[in-house]
Amino acid sequence: MHKIKSSLALPALVFFALLMLSGCREPQPPLSHSQGIYMLLDTSDISAFELKKAQALSNYILGSLNPADSFAVAPLGSQSVQEKTSIHQITFAKRPSVATNQKRVFAHKVDSFLKKRPQSPGPDIAGGLLLAVEWLSQTKAGKKKILIFSDMKEEGSAGPPGELQIPLQGFTVIALNVTTLRSDNTDPRDYLDRLNGWRLQVENGGGTWLLINDLTRLEPVIDP
Repeated sequence: MHKIKSSLALPALVFFALLMLSGCREPQPPLSHSQGIYMLLDTSDISAFELKKAQALSNYILGSLNPADSFAVAPLGSQSVQEKTSIHQITFAKRPSVATNQKRVFAHKVDSFLKKRPQSPGPDIAGGLLLAVEWLSQTKAGKKKILIFSDMKEEGSAGPPGELQIPLQGFTVIALNVTTLRSDNTDPRDYLDRLNGWRLQVENGGGTWLLINDLTRLEPVIDP
């Protein structure tokens, strides 16, 4: 009888030990609570004033993101998109102290890039969207947002390419600070038609479209 009691007690002790160990582990937030933001920056014919806006926007996002969130900034020139280059991209560490240092490095990289006053021949917005979708999907973030800092004029055309289907299910695409072109001053409908074309492109791909021209109202950018 004594041996039987000992053999029965052992599994109970093991179960209790495992329960105690599991209770000591630091809880990990589920992936669905994390955010991923990809910022596409149009550097074609951009003024120093607009560059400062872009830098302030990047710093605002950095200050608002949490550990385990993901962030990327990439130039929107056609050559940069084709080469799949970015200024910087990262999924921040879960430890707040490590994530803070990573954010400092990120801000420095963006600052160094913009100080060079980069110029590109013209934006490949559709290509940039495809790259953003690819990278954000790899992060497994629960909320995925693509920011486009541009006049939204696709290279070689007045609006989005009509035949390209971009899979945007589960993505929010936010056009920011969409400036007018000279041609828009002649016919303001060109500006509205350009924006409406991109809205339809995003919605046809299953995504959500937002337009924010007032950079003092950025809550939708980082609102989880």
